[in-house]
Amino acid sequence: MAKRWYVVHTYSGYENKVKTDLEHRIEIYGLEDKVVDIQIPTEQVTELKDGGKRETKENKVFPSYVLVRMEMDDNTWAVVRNTPGVTGFVGLDGKPSPLRRDEFEKMIRRGGNRAAAAAAAPKRTASNIEAGQSIKVLSGPLADFDGVVSEVNAESGKIKVMLTIFGRETPVELTADQVSVIG
Repeated sequence: MAKRWYVVHTYSGYENKVKTDLEHRIEIYGLEDKVVDIQIPTEQVTELKDGGKRETKENKVFPSYVLVRMEMDDNTWAVVRNTPGVTGFVGLDGKPSPLRRDEFEKMIRRGGNRAAAAAAAPKRTASNIEAGQSIKVLSGPLADFDGVVSEVNAESGKIKVMLTIFGRETPVELTADQVSVIG
């Protein structure tokens, strides 16, 4: 049977603990051949602190979610679902739905050719973007997602965008050069 990527919902802030506990449970139950990978998508973010000092840290791209590549059967479902901190699988009608390859790649991708294309594009500023406009994310781990601008902060050059991720709207803060206005 094929191994597919599934999205597991966790308690907020428990992503790393769920990954560790799940790896341990997989080993105990001898499911290493059926549950083959666990990912927590992250991105490097550089923040400007007081005094002009830059600090780089790793942020979770999808807080409260963990990606698990597994062969879905009753045993693997039960082991993952009953891991402490897991609230369930993302899916329809209570049934886990596997991610399509393009969905998985969108979630895991970190720049690549899109970053180069975005760097070559004309510079956009937050003052050219207005709340309510539809946008497409051009670079970063959320590249290719579409959304709607909910807030613009021209002073900082940041915009808040509502993206539909896992079937629900999620607010994401981006810079104006990471997006393109649609239409």
